[in-house]
Amino acid sequence: MGGVADTAARLLRLLSLLQARPTWTASELAERLDVTTRTVRRDVARLRGLGYPVDAEAGPRGGYRLGRGGSLPPLLLDDDEAVAVALGLRAAADGSVTGLDDATVSALAKLEQVLPAPLAERARTIHGATTELQSRAPDQVDATVLVALAQGCRQSERLRIAYRDREGRASERLVDPLRLVRSGPRWYLVARDVERDSWRTLRVDRVSEVRPTRRPAAVGTDPPDPVALVQQAMAVGPYPIRARIRIALPMAQAVALLPRTVGVHTPDGPDATVVEIGAGDVAAMAAWLCGLRAAVTVLEPPELRGAVAAHARAVAEANQP
Repeated sequence: MGGVADTAARLLRLLSLLQARPTWTASELAERLDVTTRTVRRDVARLRGLGYPVDAEAGPRGGYRLGRGGSLPPLLLDDDEAVAVALGLRAAADGSVTGLDDATVSALAKLEQVLPAPLAERARTIHGATTELQSRAPDQVDATVLVALAQGCRQSERLRIAYRDREGRASERLVDPLRLVRSGPRWYLVARDVERDSWRTLRVDRVSEVRPTRRPAAVGTDPPDPVALVQQAMAVGPYPIRARIRIALPMAQAVALLPRTVGVHTPDGPDATVVEIGAGDVAAMAAWLCGLRAAVTVLEPPELRGAVAAHARAVAEANQP
C-alpha cells in the first residue's frame, strides 16, 4: 500500500507543479519530485490515463504543460492560495467585470463549502473587516477581454487588439502584453506597441476584441516596471502642464503627502524627494502647491516657479498684520 500511496502523492504533486506555471522540462520536474526523468514520463502517462490533458512539446524549448481538456481538472491550492482566491472572488463582486456576477457567487459558494474551517474563517475575517470607499463607479470591463489579456500576459503571447483612444478613435494594435494593473476602479494593460516599438498603458475598458497571434511576445530581458508606467500615465500623461518639484521630505513622507496616483516620486538624498506632477492650468497648480504642508521648490517649468512666487506674495500681502 505504501507504494500506491507514494505514487498517488507524487501524482498530486506533479499535477500541482503543472498548474503552477505554463511549461516544465522533464529534468526540472524530476528535480522537484526527486525522481528520475523516466519516472516523470511514467507519471505523465498516468495523469493522461486519468483524463488530465498533459501536452508534450519536443525541442530545446519544449517540455510538459497542462493543456485544455473537456472538463476542468481539480485545482490544487495551498492555504494562502485558497484564502487569496476566496478574497479575490469577494472583491470581484464590485461589478467592474461584466458577465461574471452569477459565476462569482457560484464559485465562492463552492470554494467556501470545501475550505477547511480555519481558512474559511480567515477569509471571512479579512473581508468582514475591510470596507472599500469608491470615489466613483468602476469602469465596466468585459470578462472575455480581461481573461484573454491575462492569458496573453501569462503565456507571453503577442496579441492583436481592437482599441479606441480617449477621443473615441478606433484602431487595431499589435501588442506584446506584459502585465495587467488595476488602479482603483480602472484596469490597465501594460504592453509594448509592436509597430511603434514603445511601451504603452492601455485602458482595458477601451479594448473591444482580443485575438491571439500564436507568436511569442518580445518584451526583452529587462522590461519596465508596469506599475511605474501606469503611475506615470495617470499622474503626468493626460495633462498639458508637466512639472518637477522638490519636496523637503523623505520619500515615505512625500508619498504620504502626495499619493502615487498624483505624482511620480524619486528620492533626492535622504531628506528630499523629487516629484513629477501634471495639471491643466499653471495658476491652479501654483495655488495647489502653495497649500501643501511642506517646503516645495519648483524645478521646472520656469513659468510655474514664477506663478508660485507671485501667488505666495499675493497671499502674504493680503495677510499683513
